[in-house]
Order: sequence, then C-alpha cells, then structure tokens
Amino acid sequence: MKLISVNVAHERSIPNAKRSGKTGIYKLPVHKPVWIASTGIPGDAICDTKNHGGPDQAIYIYGETDYKWWSQALHRELAPGTFGENLTISELESGPVRIGDVLQIGELSLQVTSPRMPCVTLAARMGDKTFMEQFRQAERAGLYCRVLQEGQVQSGAPVQLVRYTGETVTILEMFRDYYNPTLAEACLRLYLAAPISSRARLDKQKELHKLIGMHN
Repeated sequence: MKLISVNVAHERSIPNAKRSGKTGIYKLPVHKPVWIASTGIPGDAICDTKNHGGPDQAIYIYGETDYKWWSQALHRELAPGTFGENLTISELESGPVRIGDVLQIGELSLQVTSPRMPCVTLAARMGDKTFMEQFRQAERAGLYCRVLQEGQVQSGAPVQLVRYTGETVTILEMFRDYYNPTLAEACLRLYLAAPISSRARLDKQKELHKLIGMHN
C-alpha cells in the first residue's frame, strides 16, 4: 500500500448541515510534506468537535478500494478528500481492518480506533439528503485513528499495516453493531477489551452497566 494523498481543509460554510453552518469536510490534497501531531494535522479545520477530532479520532483514513466501489455506485469519479479523510491510501478496504491495527507511514504510527458514522454534514457534502442511508448500506466507513507516534508524511510514501494481536473486532463489525441497541454482555466486554475510541468506550460502558442492571 502507499499514501495516495494527504488532505487538509480550511473552515467553510455548508448548507443544510449542522447548526453552526461551518465544516472542515471539504479537504483538498496537499502536495508537500505534512506534519501529523497527536491531535491531528495542525491547521486542519475541525468544526464539530463533539463528534470529530480529539486524540482518538485525530486522523481519518479512507481507502482506494472503497473509493472505487463508490465511483461505480455513483457513476462518477471521486477525488481524494471527498469523504473528508486526512489520508487516502491505495489498496485499502476499511471493512476488514481491525480495531487496534496499526498503519505505519515512515516514522508516523496510527492505531485504528473506530469507523466513521454517517451524518448530515456528509450528506450535505455529497449533495444528497439520502446519502446517510446510502453510506450505512454501503458499509464502507473508513478508519478513525489515534496517533501513537507523530511524524511527517507526504503522498507517495509506502504504508504498512501491522495487525493487532489482542481481542478485538473489525471495522465492519463495529459499524454494524453501532445500529444494534441490544448487544450481548460478551460482545460489550469484547469491545471494552479492545483499544476502541474514548467516545465508543463511554457508550459501551453505559450499555454494559444498563444491561447488568437489568439482570440484577
């Protein structure tokens, strides 16, 4: 695999999206070396900090394989950055990737923490009110990552995927389970054993406490 594109956005207005009316989803390729810090790419706009950004969602990645699927489904070519990702990677399909897997790009080390969930901003970006449901049905969510080791990257760099060896789930499983309100206790404990994002961890802890309370 290799890094096809590094994408960065400035804050801009967006119609029919969230209350602020501002977004950082319109990311464009940067044709020079870019430093990636523990909080993401310095200067990259993150307007909805409640749902995006933070240490466990510092970088969003989308793969070439998923882009090719969308181009066929939508009957048009999609440029890198269309889904608001910071890094576009060749030969990458997000579904089979596992929580905890590490993407190594030079000195930069990124650990996968969660899938991206569709929102109204993404639908507005795609110019289609039905796109949230299309994204859910497609099950090509992309990868949110935390930064284990900061580093500088540039398009064209090789990318290595290092598999996580502990108990975990795939991105596809986590994406599907997001829409399942009745996960079993064993499944919830599996999530809590994996290096999921802090937002997801809080949700799963609440679900587990509720489930245990129902059984007591």
